[in-house]
Amino acid sequence: MSAAYATFALAPAMRAGGVLAGGDCQVHRDFVDFIVDGRPLLFRLSDLDAVSPLASDVPPAIFTAQVRSLLLETEAPLPGGRYVVYGCPECEDLACGAVTAVIARDGDDYIWRDFAWQTEEQADLHLGGYHGIGPFRFRGTEYRAALASLLDGDGSGVRRRVLLIGARVAVLAKLAAALRSIGIGADIAHDANDVPAEELRAYGAVAFGRAVPQAERDAVRRSFERAGVDVAHVDGLAPIVPLLVAQIQHALDRSPLERRRLAGLVAADGEAGVEVTAPCRVRLTAYRLDRLSRTHTHEIFDGVLEAGHHRFALDAKAVKGEAFVVARTFGSVLVAAVSR
Repeated sequence: MSAAYATFALAPAMRAGGVLAGGDCQVHRDFVDFIVDGRPLLFRLSDLDAVSPLASDVPPAIFTAQVRSLLLETEAPLPGGRYVVYGCPECEDLACGAVTAVIARDGDDYIWRDFAWQTEEQADLHLGGYHGIGPFRFRGTEYRAALASLLDGDGSGVRRRVLLIGARVAVLAKLAAALRSIGIGADIAHDANDVPAEELRAYGAVAFGRAVPQAERDAVRRSFERAGVDVAHVDGLAPIVPLLVAQIQHALDRSPLERRRLAGLVAADGEAGVEVTAPCRVRLTAYRLDRLSRTHTHEIFDGVLEAGHHRFALDAKAVKGEAFVVARTFGSVLVAAVSR
């Protein structure tokens, strides 16, 4: 085994759920990802839709137990000293598949090795082994300090609640229902006047409908400022529920910009341009409103992209009139209005 050390750190990440074409839903999950040698470990698994065991929506006792497990303070949950590194974001059932690894001590060092895709109690390294990943040797002081910081309350406090303000109550009701269906809390209000500061602190974002006057938006912003809340502000692009969900998810993303798989999205001159920082599966969807304010959806692309810049032709009919493009991958989501 190589004696070379890898660096170990943690960073906030998310699994971008959402309301997809056809009405299917994927749950939004915020979690803490493992950063190995300055790069998210999940990025080495290009087509994997998964989250680490350090998810923000698990009960505090379970979150603490997961941290102590990775510190090897408890017995390994799987035979052979194996631990779940990434699991199913919907149910976390091993039967759905999980990335596991042996985590062991070597003196003061921690070693992650023998990564595998596992669906049963016993891992099959011949059939499911990730032979190009690891082993990683981490310095004990660095490893313990990163994980111990989560026990001090630095890692799981994600505000996944959104305040919705707008004039079209029917649209807001549908949006709130869609957000709740994927695990994001949502409340509807006319303004934020007289709302206690402790309630405002529960929100991670406030979203405005297009018809909300600027004076009312400014008043809401001042209410959050007086409460000492740094909240993301979302100006709704159009009354299209999947589009608004995507905007809100992007606003709630706390992961560092340099560690996001989707780095850029533009839609102009009959093309959609996407910049990807690491190989991943990307879904591109176009939404448009016709003259009767009806929503039309068009799937542009769904497949694995390599790191770099990619261009896709936009069907003229799919983006006629007021149109928008949403790019989704497992870890992030971007929205762009189609420019003429």
